[in-house]
Amino acid sequence: MRVGLGQFDAGSDKEANLRRMEELADLATAARADLLVLPEAAMAVIPPDAGLAGWAEPLDGPFVQGLGAIARRRRMAVAAGIFEQGPEGRSYNTVVVLGRDGDLIGSYRKIHLYDAFGDRESARTEPGDGRTLVFDLDGLRIGVMTCYELRFPEMARRLVAQGAQLLLLPAHWVRGPLKEHHWTALAHARAIENTVYVAACGMVSERAAGISTLVDPMGVALVSLGEREGVAVGEVEPERVAQVRVRNPSLANRRPDIYAEWAAEEVQRV
Repeated sequence: MRVGLGQFDAGSDKEANLRRMEELADLATAARADLLVLPEAAMAVIPPDAGLAGWAEPLDGPFVQGLGAIARRRRMAVAAGIFEQGPEGRSYNTVVVLGRDGDLIGSYRKIHLYDAFGDRESARTEPGDGRTLVFDLDGLRIGVMTCYELRFPEMARRLVAQGAQLLLLPAHWVRGPLKEHHWTALAHARAIENTVYVAACGMVSERAAGISTLVDPMGVALVSLGEREGVAVGEVEPERVAQVRVRNPSLANRRPDIYAEWAAEEVQRV
């Protein structure tokens, strides 16, 4: 499977953002991509002190329909971040995945909200309830996580336990001292420790770091976009996952019996 990373600078105008994603989809199509991953909040980047109610939509709303049209016209699957309408005027930070036919394969509501480094995502966003998204595409098992969740190894491991061979990570990774280093180091760590591919696609702007990258199961960066807008496409091979897991059988060598004892001890201490 050929996976494209579409890195760009989204604004608050949803229609303008869709037009830009059309252009990125054309570039991905020219590079023969089967799946295009777009950033977290690809729908719209809203100032941190603004509410999301005016931008959020249901999963069958016009923005997701627009993404479906992009996918359908190019016979290419698309994953992108949106703001989904939630309870009592709040919103979910959601990733949607559209199939080659433009239909919704599934959606994932971000569980771990970015209440860190001076930000407080939970002030305007509702967390997901723990349900994950893992789906099959072209013979590959794919799991979805979002931005800040790169810092939670439990999230990646849960998706791998559900069979994921490729992790999609739409992101709006905020710039800051050592933050770019964290992004790169953690993307490689999640790939290596889980012997999976990681397709990390970030927004790029004055606030967001970019550095979209596709990392293979041995921690090799296959493609990267640095600080520029554009599309990078790399090859993801199930056979590579299988070969690496023979050479580095860290998943098979896990000790869940011991981990269960540790977890019980932690509960008792709390």
